Amino acid sequence: MTRKGQRFLLISVALAVLTVATGLVLFAMRDSIAFFSSPTDLYSEPVRESQRIRLGGLVAEGTVVRGVGDTVTFGVTDTNATINVSYTGILPDLFREGQGVVTEGYMTPSGEFQADTVLARHDENYMPAEVAESLRAQGVWQGEGSEGTQHPPANPPALTEY
Repeated sequence: MTRKGQRFLLISVALAVLTVATGLVLFAMRDSIAFFSSPTDLYSEPVRESQRIRLGGLVAEGTVVRGVGDTVTFGVTDTNATINVSYTGILPDLFREGQGVVTEGYMTPSGEFQADTVLARHDENYMPAEVAESLRAQGVWQGEGSEGTQHPPANPPALTEY
């Protein structure tokens, strides 16, 4: 075999190994990838109970109920629909009613969202891009201290503490 043939064979084998490795990594990660959904999305397109998703919106007014220990239930709304969320753990300091929130977890058979992670926006100008786009598409935005409707900034600041 010539040097050119050996080089071609080596490159072909390396590409095949790289392709197989990439496929295996993506296959292994398929259950841990969390796709973003709004409450309206979850009602219109139900997900499997064990599918990990990221639910975002605003904490619905009057829905925060502190239970036994660190358990908290609250509603996440996009103003069209509200999903009840149950979370056990310490909430972020900036978590409160009317604020933007992103939760990660899965839907239970009873239709409640069981969160294992709750992320709150870090200042008055930031809303996660997916949440801002979802609220912008509906023409609704409730910012901190607002009495009426506000519109989010066209380009939200980059994610720094998430």
